[in-house]
Amino acid sequence: MVLWNNSDALERIFLLILGGFHGLKTVHAWLLIPFCLAYLVAFIGNITNLSVVWNESSLHQPMYYLLSILAIIDLVMSMSTFPRVLAALWWEALEIQMGACFAQLFFIHTFTFLQSSMLLAMAFDRFMAICHPPHYSSILTNDIIGKTGLGCLLRSAGVVMPTPILLRCYHYCHANVLSHPFCLHQDILKLSCSDASVNNICGLCVVIITLGTDSVFTHLSYVLILQAALGIASAEERLKALNTCLSHVCVVLNFFVPLIGVCMVHRFGKKLPPIVHILMADNDLLLPPVRNPIIYSIRTKQIPRGIIHMFRQRRRL
Repeated sequence: MVLWNNSDALERIFLLILGGFHGLKTVHAWLLIPFCLAYLVAFIGNITNLSVVWNESSLHQPMYYLLSILAIIDLVMSMSTFPRVLAALWWEALEIQMGACFAQLFFIHTFTFLQSSMLLAMAFDRFMAICHPPHYSSILTNDIIGKTGLGCLLRSAGVVMPTPILLRCYHYCHANVLSHPFCLHQDILKLSCSDASVNNICGLCVVIITLGTDSVFTHLSYVLILQAALGIASAEERLKALNTCLSHVCVVLNFFVPLIGVCMVHRFGKKLPPIVHILMADNDLLLPPVRNPIIYSIRTKQIPRGIIHMFRQRRRL
């Protein structure tokens, strides 16, 4: 097992060795098949959703613009994680340069926080549509949606930016094997022999400011939506109002439930086999971009209708 060299000359060109899939070398070829399929579903599904919203004028609404932003986030997340996993499985490429590792870390954490922010924006969209329908179109304009997306991106990138900078200043003297086939903040931090208290405090503050705040306001939005929906006299209208939120609720659960599971395993499951931690991390980072387009294709009737209409138009051409 290789140790970090503290020499600055060597540290800049040293390679991080990714832990890959511990104990699963004999089944790498079989694991490659489901991971390739998952990557294809994530890529094709999100590209299809983007194309449908772009081509169908009936879908040029705030809800579907936010869905498009979520699809872009899923594409970036899948392109940031899947290629490294596939390389580890197919070519046994278990090494990554430090700079590339920190770049991957930046994209993964930035777009994780960005997805949390966009889920909050989508919850606010449903809140306005159900609780304040007369003001919906005047408040959620195309300009506001664009500024919201840009503001959320700048916030997410701004809070993550110090992390790779601080990590690069640390010295590493422990065995440089990561627990996952991609680079995560806490996974790299535990390899450091420097005082990591600043990173730990900053990381906790960032999580509270982003994921913590977003989750609280997202859940508050749905409490208000549920209260407003239950106040509708007509049972049919009540069901219709709640049904418009169901796909977004599924996406919120798809994001937060695996995230909570990973946190619980890291906090209380230190004695669990490494494969448990790997599978939980994969479920948190790799699978949400796969499940999101499927959820919207099943739960949102306008999306499959738009897909059928788009393919019919292309056949006519």
